[in-house]
Amino acid sequence: MYNNYVIFKQVYFHTVAQTDLYKLYPGEYYDSNHYGPVFSMFVAPFALMSDGWGLLFWSLLNAVLLLWAVDTLPLSNKVKMLILLCSSIEFANSVHNIQFNPIITAFIIFSFRLVRKGKDEWATLFIVLGALIKLYPIIGLAFFMFSKNKGKFIGYTVFWFAFFLVLPAVISSPHFVVQSYTDWYHSLLDKNHQNIGFGAAQDISFMGVCRRMVGNPYLPNTPFLLFGAVVFGLPLLRFSQFTALKFRLRVLASALLTVVLFSTGSEHPTYVIAVTGAMLWMFLQDKPFTTRNIIILVLLLVITGLGLTDAFPKYLREEIVSNYVLKAWPCIIVWFILSYELMFKDFTAKEGIRPDQPQYYKLLDKKPDGKLATA
Repeated sequence: MYNNYVIFKQVYFHTVAQTDLYKLYPGEYYDSNHYGPVFSMFVAPFALMSDGWGLLFWSLLNAVLLLWAVDTLPLSNKVKMLILLCSSIEFANSVHNIQFNPIITAFIIFSFRLVRKGKDEWATLFIVLGALIKLYPIIGLAFFMFSKNKGKFIGYTVFWFAFFLVLPAVISSPHFVVQSYTDWYHSLLDKNHQNIGFGAAQDISFMGVCRRMVGNPYLPNTPFLLFGAVVFGLPLLRFSQFTALKFRLRVLASALLTVVLFSTGSEHPTYVIAVTGAMLWMFLQDKPFTTRNIIILVLLLVITGLGLTDAFPKYLREEIVSNYVLKAWPCIIVWFILSYELMFKDFTAKEGIRPDQPQYYKLLDKKPDGKLATA
């Protein structure tokens, strides 16, 4: 998996040399780069290190940011530890493949928390920087609905977009940057077409499941994307629920799931994003260890987490788990349950837990006066 790291660091060197970021370089690595031009600035410190140190610090950065992000959530330490523990298999999958996905997870969580703290200037930084690197964090724009100062949110989104758009010109040239964004757009279009073939390692998504089930690799994405957007967006019109912390945290969980389940680029290491969302949903519940939830948890750990690893025999891994995109199924189940809750459940009723019950404050780190201990 060292190849992925070589691709990452060469984005920096190709930007400095002003050579095409998205063409094949068989003399340097196999596959091709699909990250935005601003990634050259993000990866620069690691590219300038020796490979051994660069790999080490890259993996540490992924771990530290994910731990930090989950730690910022207004939940008890026990709940945060459970989320991290049950997401650790997917984290290992991502780090083993030298990926950027734990950082993406952290960016989405950071943007959610910073919006709620009224720090839109920093929330939008993570949204825009992440989106200009790998698109996924663009879903953080949905947190605009929770912003206390929507004008500030819009203004800083525009500012950071302009800033990060031109930033790579510092080590290259304006003309090269403009050309690189054009090339990136075409690269993503080409990659999308490659992803939907039955032989591809990507498309571990809701669309991919349906394509495999009906045996049609040309099933169009658009109806699924519209469906996903509507189901994700409808709860954001339930303004009366915005005061409920559990509602807002479920929106975060939904964002982490949706961005993976409705992307043809989703692959095995991408699922650290979705599984973190699934675990957040599970441990937000008053009774997370019901029979239903234990079954889902086992499926998430065994099928989603281990199904495409050597823990499964080769025949099962390739002929069953891969062919039927089973890795996505547990997350799809969670997404449907979560979406139903977000659309129809009343979270302002404290979900049946009375304020005089200790577990209510223990779960949300609230004080008896109703104030959050961790804002």
